[in-house]
Amino acid sequence: MRAAERGFTLTELMVVLVILGILASAIVFVMPDPRGRLIDEGEVFAACAHAAQEAAIVEMRDTALWVSPAGYGFERHDGETWRPIGRPPFQDRQWPADTAVTIAQEDGERTRIVFDATGLNDPLDVILARDENRVSVAIGADGTIDVSG
Repeated sequence: MRAAERGFTLTELMVVLVILGILASAIVFVMPDPRGRLIDEGEVFAACAHAAQEAAIVEMRDTALWVSPAGYGFERHDGETWRPIGRPPFQDRQWPADTAVTIAQEDGERTRIVFDATGLNDPLDVILARDENRVSVAIGADGTIDVSG
């Protein structure tokens, strides 16, 4: 048999393995985290809080945001009691299972802030943490909402 018909050389096999390794590495780095990004969760929370604030101003009715380590939701005062809103974007939401939540103004199982018709509210600071990442969502007394992390 001739030398050219015996198979691949070691150099050719090594080149193919290096190329496959580079491609596999590129795919791993491009794939998104299946848990989602923590900053995205903080921004969704901030957007929902802002929508509740605007709803309170437009409808001239007190709207509350409650937050707990398990999730958050929205309520509206009907003159007698607080009732869940339940319609998008105000349905109750759960934090992802691997996200630790710290509430600076924690007062019991749930912490509630109320947006009134003027857009003012009590301040609220929520810190989301996952692995080494931390995102802070600060709702100021003047209604400003800041997401940092």
